[in-house]
Amino acid sequence: MRKYLLGTGIIGAVSTGWSLLRGATHQEFTWRVALSWAGWAISMALSIGMIRDIRRASQGQPIPADSPIAGRESKYRRS
Repeated sequence: MRKYLLGTGIIGAVSTGWSLLRGATHQEFTWRVALSWAGWAISMALSIGMIRDIRRASQGQPIPADSPIAGRESKYRRS
């Protein structure tokens, strides 16, 4: 589980969310802030999706063809 939670995508998304949350108290809610939160949500969803694909590949389950690791499942399989 540690290898999933310490991935660079999750760490980046969490740190960005933390910065957005800290800055939310000092500014009013505008369309720029809404776009920042939407961008954060998209990056978090992509990070979680990548973790899910890596986990499925390591268990030998099929992964979607649009995944960045499609075709490289053998790299992530457990020996």
